[in-house]
Amino acid sequence: MPHQFFFLASLAWNFGLGMTWLAVPLYAHSEGLSNAEIGALFAAPVLAQVPLNLAGGAYTDRIGGRRIMLGACWASVVAGAWLMFAHGFWMLMLGQLALVLSRAAFWPATWALASELPGERGIQLGRLNAATNIGQIAGTALCGFLLAAAGFQPTFLALAGTGLMAFFAGLGTKPAAQKPAVGGPSLLVGYWRLLHQRIIRYSMLCAYLSALPFSLSISFYPLLLADFGYGEGASGILLALRALGAIAAGLIAARFVRTGPETLWPVLCGAGVAAAVGLVPTLDHAVPIGFWLLLVGFGSGAMTLYFQITIAEASRREERGSALALGGLGWGISHLSTPLVMGFLADRYGIVAGFYAIGAFALACTLVIAVVRAWAFRRP
Repeated sequence: MPHQFFFLASLAWNFGLGMTWLAVPLYAHSEGLSNAEIGALFAAPVLAQVPLNLAGGAYTDRIGGRRIMLGACWASVVAGAWLMFAHGFWMLMLGQLALVLSRAAFWPATWALASELPGERGIQLGRLNAATNIGQIAGTALCGFLLAAAGFQPTFLALAGTGLMAFFAGLGTKPAAQKPAVGGPSLLVGYWRLLHQRIIRYSMLCAYLSALPFSLSISFYPLLLADFGYGEGASGILLALRALGAIAAGLIAARFVRTGPETLWPVLCGAGVAAAVGLVPTLDHAVPIGFWLLLVGFGSGAMTLYFQITIAEASRREERGSALALGGLGWGISHLSTPLVMGFLADRYGIVAGFYAIGAFALACTLVIAVVRAWAFRRP
């Protein structure tokens, strides 16, 4: 039963996260912010996410993922309450900082908790990712209808409510067994040693590529759909297809994803991500757009599962939270760079050209992964 509470907490928290993907960029647009300002709004708080993410991973190893998860739920409550009254760039920036704090703590903690659940590690991580994306798909889809029916302030109030529900569900999660004490005087002890491992650096690159569609979902996918003339309700449904593809990856691909130098999983997933990102603006029709969003969701979801399994198998239990936080650092770098680059490209060349450029960059990352994966698994 405690396992069900754990997955329920993840479902509720990610429901709120899915709401922010549509509500925050559209609210920023309604406040008159430019594309560059919206890009900065999503990228700048990630500068704070880098140290917070590493601290969250280290604290997960020291005090347990359950406590970190519960704290992240309260950060989501605070963010939703603040955004109800936020106006202008700087107030929205503070709300984004609260959301970044919640993300930086929640993901490393839940990844570490899922890796320690009884049963096959890949299956449990796949279930977590499926619960994550079910919450996101429901939050994104229903947010569009809530925005159309009630407006921004009631939507942000609902966001705060999802964080509170996630907290109460998390209270029912069973604390993990006590881990061996991590030696050394520093909170971040072990990070330097972990970064010297080839497999960790390689996994961070995989994490970066897996997060790239997510970075676009919380920033410029809604604006692309708005530029094509889709309203809030239609945009919510289309964006939810990305999460639907990730759900399929969590439930289906989880049984087949394998790590190691011989598997082609990261190359195939990366190629799918690159194609889906680069080709999504080619046809202004709901059917091809929906197909590419499904594909990018499946590819990025399978890549996320791949790097999670790779890091979990390459790290010791007492340092797994820190190791997974380094994978989360790859996510953070994507959240920092992708909105900034897209904001610049959209203002200078147009949002469609920006998607073409990001798709080409994702393809380049895939080629690097294809070349270095054998080197990464080779023991020095």
